[in-house]
Amino acid sequence: MKNVKAAMAAVGLLAFGISGASAEDQLKVAIGQINNWENQPPTLGQDAGIFKKHGLVLENVGTAGAGETIQAVISGSADIGGGVGAAGVMRAFSKGAPVRILAPAFTGTGDLYWYVKADSPIKTIKDFSADKTIAYSTNGSSSNNIVVAFGSELGSKAKPTATGGPPATLTAVMSGQIDIGWAAPPFGLKEIKEGKIRIAARGSDVPSLKGQTVRVLIVNENSWKTKRDAILRFMEAYREAADWMYADPKAVEMYSEKVKLPVDLLKQSMTEFQPKETIQSDEFKDLDGAVRDAVSLKFLDKPLTKEQLSDLIVTPPRKK
Repeated sequence: MKNVKAAMAAVGLLAFGISGASAEDQLKVAIGQINNWENQPPTLGQDAGIFKKHGLVLENVGTAGAGETIQAVISGSADIGGGVGAAGVMRAFSKGAPVRILAPAFTGTGDLYWYVKADSPIKTIKDFSADKTIAYSTNGSSSNNIVVAFGSELGSKAKPTATGGPPATLTAVMSGQIDIGWAAPPFGLKEIKEGKIRIAARGSDVPSLKGQTVRVLIVNENSWKTKRDAILRFMEAYREAADWMYADPKAVEMYSEKVKLPVDLLKQSMTEFQPKETIQSDEFKDLDGAVRDAVSLKFLDKPLTKEQLSDLIVTPPRKK
C-alpha cells in the first residue's frame, strides 16, 4: 500500500507539474488593420510560438482602425491595442480615458499612401480640391492625422471622410463614392502593379511627421496595473517577434500565405515602405514634435505637461 500511495503521489505531482508548466496567461489584443506587415508581431509571433514561449496566449482581434481600437482598450474589452495613432491616444488620455502608451509601434509615415483610380485627373496633392473627398480610416488614427496635416501643411482642400479599412476604401474609390483612397502596403500593391490605381500622395510628404513615432501600442490602465507581469512578457515577446520577422525568411513566407500575395512583392514592400527601423518599440521618436502637432492639428487643446507625458508613456526598457 505504501508503494501504491507513493506512486499515486508521484503521479499527482507530475500532473501538477505538467499543468503548471502549460498554464499560460491570456491577453486580448485589438489591432487596427490587423493584416498590415507592421502589425504582425502579435499574430505571426503567436503562430511561430514566440508568445507561448513567454507563457502567453493572445486573442488577436482586428478592428476597422484606431478609433475602434482605442474604444476597445478604454472599455476594457481589450487589454492591448495596436496600430493606434499617437495623437488620438493623447486626445483620449487628455480627456481622462484609462489608456496608456505601452510602446512605439511605427515611426515615420512613409508606409501610408493615398491613391486614385488610374483614369482620375488628380495627380498630386495640389489637385486635392474642395470638391473632392479624401479617405482616412477612423477618427484618431494616424491616417486621420495625416489627412488633417495634408490640409494644414500642404494646402489640401479635399473633404476628409472616414472609410474604415483598406478593402472598404478601395471599393468606395472604384465605385466613385470617394475620390482619394488611403491604404498601407501590402494592400493595393497588386492593383498599382496592374495599373488600376496610382499613388497621388504619401504620408511622408508631410514635413512635420518625418522621423516621428506616429502609431503606438496602447494598454488599458487597469490591465497595466493588474496584469503587469503578463504585459511585460508581452513586450519581450513582441520585440522578439519583430526581430524574427526581419531575420527569418520563414516569417515572410508565413505572411505570404496569410495575405495571399507573392513573397517577392512583400519583400519589395518591406524594403520600400517598412524597413526594420520603422517598427522599433524602444523609444518614442520626436515626442515634443508629436505633442506640438497634436495641438496644431486640434487633437489636443493644449500641450501635455511633462508630468502628464510621464504618466501616459509606460514603455518598459528592452532586456539586455
